[in-house]
Amino acid sequence: MSNIDDLQKMIDNSKKIVFFGGAGVSTDSGIKDFRSSDGLYNMKYKYPVEMMLSSEMFYHDTKSFYEFYKDNFNCLNVEPNITHKYLKKLEDQGKLLGVVTQNIDGLHSKAGNKNVYEVHGTILKNHCLKCNKMYDAQYVFDSKDIPKCSCGGIIKPDVVLYGEMLPEDAFSNSCKIISDADLLIVAGTSLTVQPACGMIDLFKGKYLVIINKTPTPYDRFADLVLHENLSKIFSKLQ
Repeated sequence: MSNIDDLQKMIDNSKKIVFFGGAGVSTDSGIKDFRSSDGLYNMKYKYPVEMMLSSEMFYHDTKSFYEFYKDNFNCLNVEPNITHKYLKKLEDQGKLLGVVTQNIDGLHSKAGNKNVYEVHGTILKNHCLKCNKMYDAQYVFDSKDIPKCSCGGIIKPDVVLYGEMLPEDAFSNSCKIISDADLLIVAGTSLTVQPACGMIDLFKGKYLVIINKTPTPYDRFADLVLHENLSKIFSKLQ
């Protein structure tokens, strides 16, 4: 029996599936990840990526922050791939409790999933720091230099920057569904970013599956490990 068959059997035998995904979920849609050879961490910028995406950079050099942000995170024309679509299918079948994602691209929602918990926020929501008026991503990416509200305030993306806390609702709901799951599929993440990856420790269900191109610190705890491209795996599942 192949690893794909093993995974299919686990899915078939599970009623409360949770998918925990990272940047590798969206790379097949053409979005760069962070840690691969051509990812953001290996590109040359004025400051390290952690600094460019920090709350300190946003508040003290907003212009530089937005130059980097607009260059790298405008994925409004990007479409969901086979992995996103398969998860929508599982949700339609009533087998998927929810998707916990570290991604900010909004592709799970674009694919039609309803129960999506974005623990690092999303580019799709933005708010004025002065009056709290909400703006869509198109307004932010189309703006010149620093996006401003009609009241004159600076607009901030609802993404979790380095140095900020995770959104409380998304984090608590993610912890709950992971602890309730009978199958946890962890995919496209190196499982090195805290506190998000620490949620894996809450899983007490039957099957833990890890799908990632490279090994993770949690591989030794998993019931099934596949070091493969995600689209290659999910395109073969029923």
